[in-house]
This record gives sequence, structure tokens and C-alpha cells, in this order.
Amino acid sequence: MSVPTQEVTATSRHYVDRLFDPDPQKVLQGVIDMKNAVIGNNKQKANLIVLGAVPRLLYLLQQSSSSLELRTECAVVLGSLAMGTENNIKSLVDCHIIPALLQGLLCPDLIFIEACLRCLRTVFVSPVTPVQLLYTDPTVIPHLMSLLSRSQRTQEYITQIFSHCCKTPEHQTVLFNHGAIQNIAPLLTSPSYKVRMQALKCFSVLAYENTQVSMTLVNVLVDGELLSQVFVRMMQRDQPIEMQLTAAKCLTYMCRAGAIRTDDSCIVLKTLPCLVRMCSKEHLLEERVEGAETLAYLMEPDIELQRIASTTDHLVAMLADYFKYPSSVSAITDIKRLDHDLKHAHELRQAAFKLYASLGSNDEDIRKKVIPTVHGVFFS
Repeated sequence: MSVPTQEVTATSRHYVDRLFDPDPQKVLQGVIDMKNAVIGNNKQKANLIVLGAVPRLLYLLQQSSSSLELRTECAVVLGSLAMGTENNIKSLVDCHIIPALLQGLLCPDLIFIEACLRCLRTVFVSPVTPVQLLYTDPTVIPHLMSLLSRSQRTQEYITQIFSHCCKTPEHQTVLFNHGAIQNIAPLLTSPSYKVRMQALKCFSVLAYENTQVSMTLVNVLVDGELLSQVFVRMMQRDQPIEMQLTAAKCLTYMCRAGAIRTDDSCIVLKTLPCLVRMCSKEHLLEERVEGAETLAYLMEPDIELQRIASTTDHLVAMLADYFKYPSSVSAITDIKRLDHDLKHAHELRQAAFKLYASLGSNDEDIRKKVIPTVHGVFFS
């Protein structure tokens, strides 16, 4: 087994050595060959990182003497290395890839900017990357806002970075103060589904438990239409489930923050039924978890919403199904499916308990409906 490993390491060493060639054309060809070698090859990615390719690629990317083509290819290779394991991401972050790529965004060339943003997006969506690194330099957020208008790709990558890096009230405030709402709202009508979806995710993380953002969102117009109505359209059944759920979350968070009344038709007739629909067993387990948790959060403080939900689409009985996972092993032939079900069974039960608790928190009549179902689940 040692020979193939040595061969791979020798090949990897050859790729790294070519990055130091005095002939710029040979360096460029070396980077292009490296790009083709790492696609889908995690072993090769790990070897190149261990052999020191990252600092050299970052050096070439930052040199003003490097051709634009070389700098762009370096950003592409770094993006590919970032798509490997979490250890790869840690190594890249330790080599200070984030400040180098953020600096690269000051270059006027759009193709290079897009390559840097694509790599930044991949690094920032990883759970091992400290999101605070986006906020270290106060000039970064306003510059990213200014790049939103450059192309659909810059819109997709930047909104994805924002939605993953908005974790605290302080982050919400920074993004809000730098014009996130007015810059991102027009993207909800983008011809690109990916852009619309990432913009929607941005609004859900910005509005969560944030009265200032939510109160502002209520008055925003997109192409002459109130933002809340845009969200309502995104919850229609003909839209992808991910979009329906995220739009429902936006309206839920705006409602809980006091920006939309609980008796508003967009909550009672649109958001609540959409979330109940997400709890049905035709949806993926993750969607059911998210639907149930969001629904529990929406109606937690409001007895009227609890009453409406308890009589909608047999919700109480539907939740009993949440305890039937994983299905009996004999019924599952696909081992991957079984593994998936086992992983989500705990989350599913937890979501059902949250929803039961929220449903029965204020009203004795609802409790009387819920208790027999819960009793049946555990004692049948």
C-alpha cells in the first residue's frame, strides 16, 4: 500500500515545485494542472496542503506582478482545496486566506472578484470558520455591499456569506447599518433562483428576534409591492419547499418581533397553514423538523394562533407520526436512508415536543386534544 501513497506524494511535490519556477508561464500552467488534479480528489488536496501549496498560492494571488489570469487561477485552486475536508478549511484559515481574498476584492476585474468570492463563500459556510473574521476590518461589509450590483454571481456568493455570518445581534446591526435591507431587497425579484433564495435566507437571519430590522422590513417595497406580500408569494405551493419554508420563517420572525400582528391575514391565512403543511409526512424529515420548530415559535405567545393550529389539517394527529422514526428496519432496504432516519429521529421527536408544548401552553381545550395523542404514542 505504501507505493501508491509515495507516488501520489511525489506527484503532489512536483505540482508544488512548479509554483516556484522562474518562468511565469510555467507557473501559470502549473497552477492550471494543479486545478485539474485536485477536482474531486481529497487525498491530493490534503497532500498539496501538507506540502505547503497554500502559502505559495496566496503569495502569487497577492502579487501585483502576477498576471490577472494567474491570480484568478490561484483563487480557483484555493476554492477547490476549500471544498475538501474541514481540516483543509482549518489549514486555509490558519494561512490567513480570508484577509488575502478580501484584499483581492479591491481589484476591478470581475472574473477575479467572482473567483475570490466563490472561495470566500466556501470557506465561510464551513462550521469551522470563525465568522468574526468577516467583521474584523470595518471596510469589508460596505465594500461587499457595493459589489452586489456587479453580477448574479457576486449577488449569490455575497448574500450566502452574509446569511452564514450573521450569528449575533451585533452582526445584524452591522449589516443593517450598512444598508443590507435596501441592497438585498431588490434581489428577491432576481431571475436567478439561487440569488432569490440566498436573499431570502439573509432576511430570515436579519429579522430573527430583531425588532429594528423587522419594523423596517414591514415598510419595504420591492417593485411597488410590500415585502410581506413578496414573502407570501414565495410561500405558494408551486414554489420549492426550501423557499416556502424560508419565506414562512421571515414572516414568523417579523411577527414575533412585533412588526406584524398575530391576527394579520398573512400570518393566519398564509404563514400558519404553510408551516402546518410542512409537518406532513410527504416532506423530508429535515423539512418537517424545521416546519414544526418554526410553527412552535410562531404561536408560542398567542392563544388564538394555538387554537387555529390545533384545528388545522389534523396537526395534533400528524405530530404522532414524528415518533414513528426510524421506520422498522425490515421496511427499509436502503441503508443510507436508515442512517439518515436514525440521525433525524431525535430531532423529529424534539420538534414534536416543542410543538405540543407550544400548542397546549395556554388553553385547556387544546391540552385535552393533545394529551390523548401523546399518551397514545408512548403507551400504545
